[in-house]
Amino acid sequence: MRLTDFTDYSLRVLMYTAVRSDELVTIAEISEALGIARGHLVKIVHALGRAGYLSTTRGRTGGLRLGRPASRITVGDVVRTMEPDFRMVECFDTEGNACVITAACGLRGVLGSALRAYFEVLDKFTLADIAADQAKLSRLLGLGAAGAPGSERPLVRVARK
Repeated sequence: MRLTDFTDYSLRVLMYTAVRSDELVTIAEISEALGIARGHLVKIVHALGRAGYLSTTRGRTGGLRLGRPASRITVGDVVRTMEPDFRMVECFDTEGNACVITAACGLRGVLGSALRAYFEVLDKFTLADIAADQAKLSRLLGLGAAGAPGSERPLVRVARK
């Protein structure tokens, strides 16, 4: 199973905001810290805001923050919300399935079971779980000890995709 960059970046944005949960952050800050183009982040932040994962404030003193506590955001919910579909093979598409062996094929059931197991695991973890090492994340993101942008440079840069 492979997630789209949109979902990958969405999870990174949520982790960044979890590390900075006591303050508003900007798209520009996130772009700089994660090495993701601002244009991509605008779309991602909009989608995360519509879904209630982020709360956004417009204007000169605006920014964004988590829309609810990190402990109430499951990785599974974010992935379900941000991914366009989970059609692993043609027979998962009930309207467009033209596969001639669907009626006798066991693959759909096997892959369906695998997909359910995948989400069972993702549903066990929250944003709080995946962003638990706040000190290390802050250091890797180039943030000061209090989670504010500081003079430290990131130790690892996330590659642009």
